[in-house]
Amino acid sequence: MVLLPEIAQTVAAVRAQKPLIHHLTNYVTANDSANITLAFGASPVMASAPDEATAMVAMAAALVLNLGTLSPDAVDTMVAAGRRAGELGIPVVLDPVGAGGTPPRTAAAHRILREVPLAVVRGNAAEIAALAGRRAAIRGVDAAGAEADGEAIAAGLAQELGCVVAVTGPADIVAAAGRICRIANGHPWLAGVTGTGCMATSLIGCCCGSGAAPYVGAVAGLTVMGVAGELAHRALRPGEGIGTFRVRLFDAVFAMTPELVLRHGQIG
Repeated sequence: MVLLPEIAQTVAAVRAQKPLIHHLTNYVTANDSANITLAFGASPVMASAPDEATAMVAMAAALVLNLGTLSPDAVDTMVAAGRRAGELGIPVVLDPVGAGGTPPRTAAAHRILREVPLAVVRGNAAEIAALAGRRAAIRGVDAAGAEADGEAIAAGLAQELGCVVAVTGPADIVAAAGRICRIANGHPWLAGVTGTGCMATSLIGCCCGSGAAPYVGAVAGLTVMGVAGELAHRALRPGEGIGTFRVRLFDAVFAMTPELVLRHGQIG
């Protein structure tokens, strides 16, 4: 079990170290991922050109791979950069956006699972179920439903892949070999903002890039996102809606402290 003091220490480490997080991500949410990384105190870089991506990995503290806007060239670049990160001992975090939605997307995710040494895989329940070979409903790149036994699926996939598996939803699940926890933080409005899953993956990358072990890094990143969602909604004034909530979310991550994590984190 991850204790809240470990999460608080990870938040402090990100602030102190300002790790460089290399993203190979999708164009829909690239700006959000970059800004949430900055708000958390880390530094984003998004060098997606094939001849530059592997060189940039050597300068980074973590690599985030995101399949949101898929192309064969992008997947080739992700595999090359991921392999280089593995050679250098740099943690790689995969967001298999929409896995299970179309055969090419699922195949791309499985190729990365096979060819890249991953520290963490972070997806919604339907994406993780699809990677585990279970039936789940995908609409576009969003989950339209998934099987209820999320803990068993996450634990089984973590065992199969030999890495941490993080599942985001009403309650987040983080599983590794012999370890599993649920994070009860968050707010339903997070599901109404495009890119919050991608942002959560970026926060995990920041935490792993600060030196946290992958399991601790995954729990820390999701706890920060969940607590920030709660604080963002609490800060809304009468008449403010989802657009202001999105802005408040960035503010809440920017203002996140170890003390806030200790006070509000709900890990069981």
